Amino acid sequence: MRKQKMRKKPSFGSVVVINSQKAAKTATPKNRFRRNRFSERVAEPHPKIVFVVTVFQKEWLLGNLQGQNTHLFTTALRLQPLHPLKRKATNILPMGIHEKIKELEDEMARTQKNKATEFHVGMLKAKIAKLKRAIIETPKKSFGGKGGGGSGFDVKKSGDATVVFIGLPSVGKSTLLNALTGAKSKTASYAFTTLTCIPGVMEHRGAQIQLLDLPGIIAGAKTGKGRGREILAVARNADLILIILDVFEPNMLSAIKEELSGIGIRLDQKPPQIHLTKKERGGIEINSTVKLTKLNDKMITGVINEYGVHNGSIVFRDDASIDQLVDYMAANRRYINSVTVLNKTDLVSEEYLRSLKFPFLPISADRNTNINSLKDAIYDRLELIRIYTKPRMGEADMKKPMMMRSGSNVSDACSKLHRDLVRDFKYAQVWGPSAKFPGQKVGIDHVLQDGDVVTIVKKQG
Repeated sequence: MRKQKMRKKPSFGSVVVINSQKAAKTATPKNRFRRNRFSERVAEPHPKIVFVVTVFQKEWLLGNLQGQNTHLFTTALRLQPLHPLKRKATNILPMGIHEKIKELEDEMARTQKNKATEFHVGMLKAKIAKLKRAIIETPKKSFGGKGGGGSGFDVKKSGDATVVFIGLPSVGKSTLLNALTGAKSKTASYAFTTLTCIPGVMEHRGAQIQLLDLPGIIAGAKTGKGRGREILAVARNADLILIILDVFEPNMLSAIKEELSGIGIRLDQKPPQIHLTKKERGGIEINSTVKLTKLNDKMITGVINEYGVHNGSIVFRDDASIDQLVDYMAANRRYINSVTVLNKTDLVSEEYLRSLKFPFLPISADRNTNINSLKDAIYDRLELIRIYTKPRMGEADMKKPMMMRSGSNVSDACSKLHRDLVRDFKYAQVWGPSAKFPGQKVGIDHVLQDGDVVTIVKKQG
């Protein structure tokens, strides 16, 4: 067999296998080469224990591995010990994920966007989304080095809906919380006044809405800077996101949306109407109820294969884009409505506000300007409906409505009233907008509307 020389300089993102007892330079040309599951050329000596290293800092590696004891840089690079007979690298720590994402994003930026490159761009987007999903799903201690590295915000959801405040430091979030709820969140003229999550409750149109004042985010929050991952994790579980901008920095809206998008939040969008059924054989079968103008069979199959699915049937019920297909396959996206407000508008002229080219609600939290309009906007964007309950032989309670989300049905109302009502459900009577006539008997899947009066009838015994 012809001997091959070991590469002197491992390429960016390559995999190096080294002996735990000797220095890396002892891997002589006598060692044969092969390709492992990483599709990278590796040296394969025959040690008792080997380690796999993801090289994410090439210069550091080349400058420090020469003649050093392996145990010294085992800790520095957080190497993963492997069984000598099992070459599969299981549970490798997610080192270099951000570097891989940046490399793919740079490649996508260099690629010209046209018909010939749309498949390549689509595959790059799928790979980036897959890596970002790993960041979202990986426990924080995996990134902290020492394990832990801080704690998240202990927030218990309450009320009929939850709204979170997202914005840069010192845009007036705490002042706005006080104006909306009467809470006593600390306010000051310097940045980072709020260092933890401050809750408050706003009562409006019979609904109790929980408001959460979060610390300001900075650039790179999606990667963990400035406790960004903890802040954005709270936003992922919200029912509405209130984006607060300073009147003198309105161009920061796109940066905030980018941070939210990086953590898997899709603002003011609906989930794509796509359904995938996995099979054991037969390849990928593609069906659609509408004409697909943004995707072709090659792109669809490539994205699905990237996520490890090689046999299945996929159905498109709307004209989805490559980004929507990637979002569906990632299966960790949150689709949340938002309201954008521009604070401190009392300091500028009306002409300046008219010159801004995006929809917003002008307010002044310090002077309580447009606060009632903001309450109405929050209530409307939450898409809440009021449902009134009526005993079978009594009058409806029209003073305390049961607040539910738009599109809820009788089953949702039963679950909110008592956990056993769904099991014991017989039928319901409805008076109001969703009923064809007063007192209509409906089933458990009947969709309710705002202002409906409902009577739930249980099975006997």
